[in-house]
Amino acid sequence: MLGAFGVGAPSVDTVLAASRVRPGEPLNGEVRVKGGDFDADIEYIALGLVTRMESEHGEGEQTGLVEFFRTQVSGPFRLRSGEDRVVPFQLPVPWEAPVTEVMGQRLHGMVMGVRTELAIAAAVDKGDMDPVEIMPLVSQQAVLDAFVRLGFHFKSADLEHGHLYGVSQQLPFYQEIEFYPPPAYAGQINEVELTFVANPMGLDIILEADKRSGGYSSTGDAFGRWQTSHAEAPHRDWAAEINGWLAALAQQGHGGFQSGGPYGGGHDPYAHQGGGHYGGHHGGHHGGHSSGPGWGGVAAAGAAGVVGGFVAAEIVDEIFEDDEGGDDE
Repeated sequence: MLGAFGVGAPSVDTVLAASRVRPGEPLNGEVRVKGGDFDADIEYIALGLVTRMESEHGEGEQTGLVEFFRTQVSGPFRLRSGEDRVVPFQLPVPWEAPVTEVMGQRLHGMVMGVRTELAIAAAVDKGDMDPVEIMPLVSQQAVLDAFVRLGFHFKSADLEHGHLYGVSQQLPFYQEIEFYPPPAYAGQINEVELTFVANPMGLDIILEADKRSGGYSSTGDAFGRWQTSHAEAPHRDWAAEINGWLAALAQQGHGGFQSGGPYGGGHDPYAHQGGGHYGGHHGGHHGGHSSGPGWGGVAAAGAAGVVGGFVAAEIVDEIFEDDEGGDDE
């Protein structure tokens, strides 16, 4: 009876071989399970990647933590009282996983962790949470280096629920890394948002420039999009391409679109889909795709790609409590 309430139940601890990884690489480690005061039937051991995401909710935005990737690393087995068992695993990190650090510095507002679930028959399930850091791909780093060389300053980063128009996207969210513009454009551009969508073959790079002070509108934002392979990206002069895009925007008297790479010609479907390539946030200044369900839909959205829905706040606090302050965890 006590075991049903978790008293004397088995415990679980996940140990990662390395907590820093790049998109597309595996997280290696082992799940260490220790038997409790009684024999227990373990139904399964599952691992999931958890992150913080924003979603449109009514007239505002709501932030929550969701499990967006999940895999089972063990099926059922009998765990004897006091028994120690080790389950090795290899957890693949999706190519679209958002980066959590740039230049060795953690991006404020970004959190990522591996959640372990030990399902125990007829007893309270046990869990564990371990932080992970996602470093940029070499192709992504080439673009980020250009931002630094041009004099951009990092502002913030977050994940938005939804899909980008015209971009092949597997995860139910996209990352926005926001920068203050270089001094040369400070009076003309409020901020620039950078989004990466990676896959095994290459990278989509989407830039959004807010050209109006004090707010967003369909005429105040300009968009740019590039495509590149992972092999080509480190050899392109991104500083020149991005600076050229900014210079063209500064010469325009209205929001527009400039495209680089294979799209060329300054014309793209983004410019004709309600004024943008996003949807449903910042007062509706983005268009071109469905903003998706609210949080109720996200929590139950197997079809939308969110696995497991919300993660209980009390579980998340165990590992992410240092996100707002200390860095000792």
